[in-house]
Amino acid sequence: MLDLATATGMPDSTVHRILKSGMPGGAFDQICRGKYRPGPTIIKIAMHAMAHVPSAATTQRLLTDLHDATGGAALLFVLAPFGGLRRLCTDYAWGDLNPGELGVFAHPLVTHSRSLRTGASGRVILAHLPAPLQELVFAEELPADAAPGVIRDNDTLAATLAEIRQSGYAIAREEVVPGWDAVAAPVMWGDMAMGSVLLAKPKADMPADMSELIEHTCDTARKLSKLTAAPTPYI
Repeated sequence: MLDLATATGMPDSTVHRILKSGMPGGAFDQICRGKYRPGPTIIKIAMHAMAHVPSAATTQRLLTDLHDATGGAALLFVLAPFGGLRRLCTDYAWGDLNPGELGVFAHPLVTHSRSLRTGASGRVILAHLPAPLQELVFAEELPADAAPGVIRDNDTLAATLAEIRQSGYAIAREEVVPGWDAVAAPVMWGDMAMGSVLLAKPKADMPADMSELIEHTCDTARKLSKLTAAPTPYI
C-alpha cells in the first residue's frame, strides 16, 4: 500500500479507502496486512483492453514485410506475467529460411528466449518495466547452457537497459542461439513495453553496418505500438 501511495502521491488513508472499496467487487484482493493485488475484475478489464490490440492478420503482415525487407527471421514477442515475468513468441515470419538447417531448434527458443535477461527481444522489454519488476528479473538464474554472448553480470545488464531506453533498440550477439545475432525494438503502450519485435540473422549474414536493419525493425515496432495504443485497421 505504501508503494501505491508513493507512486500516486495520494495519502495512505486515501489509498487504503480505495483499495477497501474495490474489494467487494473483485477489483482488488488483500494478500495480507497492508498488501494488495489486482483482483479478477481488474484482470478481466485488462483482457478486454488487450483483445483490441492488432489482429493476427495485421501482425503477420507486418512481420512478413520486415522479413521481405531484410531477409531475416522476424518474430513478435509479448510480455507474459502469468507464472513469472516471461516473453512468449506469438507470431513469426521465416520466409524461405529453414530454422533446422540454420541451427535454430525448439529447445533454445522455449527456454533461453523466455527469460527477459537473455537476448535483444527480452532486454528491450525489461528496459521499460518498473524497477521492482526489473529486480525480480535480475534475481533469476540464467539457463545453465545459455548461449556464449549472454550477459551474466547484473551491473552490465542494468547498463544496457539505460542504453536501450536512450537508443530505442537493442542488439544481441549470440545471446540466445549460437551463431545468430539480432536486433529488437519494443512494442509500447504508453511508457510500458507490452512486447518486442525481433529481427534475427545468422552471424555470417549480419552486415557490419546494421543501421538499415535497425530502422526496419524500429519502424515495425512503431507501427505495432501505434495500433496497440489506438487500434485501427492497418493499411
